[in-house]
This record gives sequence, C-alpha cells and structure tokens, in this order.
Amino acid sequence: LDVFYVYRSLITIFLTMLICGVGIAGNIMVVLVVLRTKHMVTPTNCYLVSLAVADLIVLLAAGLPNISDVVAFWIYGYTGCLCITYLQYLGINVSSCSITAFTIERYIAICHSIKAQFICTVSRAKRIIAGVWIFTSLYCTMWFFLVDTDETVYTNGVVVTCGYRVSRSLYMPIYFLDFTLFYVIPLIVATVLYGLIARILFMSPLPSHLNDRAGGGSGTCLGSKWLYGWITKMLAVVVILFALLWMPYRTLVVVNSFIDPPYHNTWFLLFCRMCIYTNSAINPIVYNLMSQKFRVAFKKLCKCHWGQREAEYNKPAVQSQREPPEGIG
Repeated sequence: LDVFYVYRSLITIFLTMLICGVGIAGNIMVVLVVLRTKHMVTPTNCYLVSLAVADLIVLLAAGLPNISDVVAFWIYGYTGCLCITYLQYLGINVSSCSITAFTIERYIAICHSIKAQFICTVSRAKRIIAGVWIFTSLYCTMWFFLVDTDETVYTNGVVVTCGYRVSRSLYMPIYFLDFTLFYVIPLIVATVLYGLIARILFMSPLPSHLNDRAGGGSGTCLGSKWLYGWITKMLAVVVILFALLWMPYRTLVVVNSFIDPPYHNTWFLLFCRMCIYTNSAINPIVYNLMSQKFRVAFKKLCKCHWGQREAEYNKPAVQSQREPPEGIG
C-alpha cells in the first residue's frame, strides 16, 4: 500500500508540475503578446486574454495546491481553504463564459457581417468581459459559505483537510447548477452557433486565393467571412477540447449524484484532474499551431526576452573592459 501511495504521488506531482508549468508560461505569453502588440488587440483576442487569465487562475489555485496536498495534506489553513476554493470555481466559470462570449462574437461576425462592424468592437468586448468577471465573482461567493477545514485526530498527529461543510444532498444541487450554467448551456450554444457558421461558410465556398488571404487575416471584426475562416476553426477546436477534457469530471459528478457510495477510484480521479489542468494549459498551444499571427507574436516575445537577458549579461563585461568598477584599483 505504501509503495502504491508513493508511486501515485510521484505520478501526480510530475504530471501536475509539467502541465501547470507549460500552462502558466503559455497563458502568460498570450496575455503579454496581446497587451504589448497593438494590432493584436481585437475583440476576439480580448476574449482570449480573459480566457487565459481564467486558465491561469485554475492552474494556480487548483493545480499547484494539489502538489502540496499530495505530500503534506492541507497546509493553507481556513482562509486558504475558502480563497483557493473560490478562485478555483471563479477561474473555471469565467473560462466557460469567455468561450461562450467569443462563440457568439464569431457567429455575429460571420452570419451578420454588416451588424458586426458596429457590434464587434474592442470597447464592447471589454465591457462584456468586465460584466462576465463581475457576475462570476458574485456568483462564486457562495463557496465562502460551503467549504471549511476539518481536523481528524490520529494517534500520530492531526490531519487537516479542506472540504464541504454541508451534506452531500445539499451541495449536489449546486453542482448541477454549475453543470448546467457553465457546461451544458455553453456547449449547446456553441453547437448551434458553430453549426450556423459552418452552414454559411459551406453555402458560399471561397476562392482559393481568398482562402490563402484568410490565413493571414487581421482577426478584427471587418465583416468579411473569409477574414474569419482561420480563427473560427481555431476557436472551434478550443470549444471541442473544453467539451472533451471537462467531460470525465462532469460525468463523474453526475454519476455520483445517483449512486451510493460514490465512485472514487484513485486513478480515475487523477485522470479527471489532469484533464482539467490540461484544458487550462492547452489553449496557447492551439493558438501557436493554428494561428500564424499568434505564432509570430510568440516568437517575437521570446526573442525580445532573450535579447534583453543577453544585453544585461553582456553589459557589465563591456563596462569592465573600459572602466573598472568604483572602488577597485
């Protein structure tokens, strides 16, 4: 049993550190390239920044505490239990709302291209994002009243855990509310709207030279269907990954609502957690693979970062050759 526990713990720590490390770095890069590059500030990219920040919160509040929980039980105290749980659900729910928002924006941009010139603006996107964060922040405050720390006394010490202060029958309706608002409804909306988008694009096939130009489109809301082809495919992939990677955990919650005792297989729980972390980490990789503009922006950001580091490293060496530091010689 001890060998099994150590083996599982090592796998959990390794996978969590790998996925969270890649995800944190990638999502920070998404935020930086959009904020630091003027032509990248588009309505769609504003939603992607919101999604990146939400994913960062998930990785920091859910992923990293999982590492310490494996090796030392709960070490963050009562306040940490409340805040970390709140941030986990805040990140998860904002991520879902951001996906829904850019799906609707894509639909308007392609299926109502004339209206889109007035509706799909950066300022409107920022207002929508602010509304999403305010609504979700208020909605998630209920978790401050639903969780608590629990101390179990053993002969060799006290084990502290962060869990629910209410019974299973009381918090299950809340899980189903979350399941409906932030998983089922977004997927229904995405399925319907991307179906309408595909229908529009299929009914009006584009010349090959316009398809080529679409790959280098600016991504702004200009009302031209071909301009949105490349980014629409990319965002559809993001939605599909969201649906697939959240499915194991969401299915587990639904199944456990109807069976007693609940299904708590250790390896399947680990698989569900890793799927959630992967969902928050994979989007920057998708952008890099499917968007030329993001790929170029990522490369420029990396070159800029390493160029600054090399300049800082070489600067003292150049100075030391010309002029000794003060107080020497």
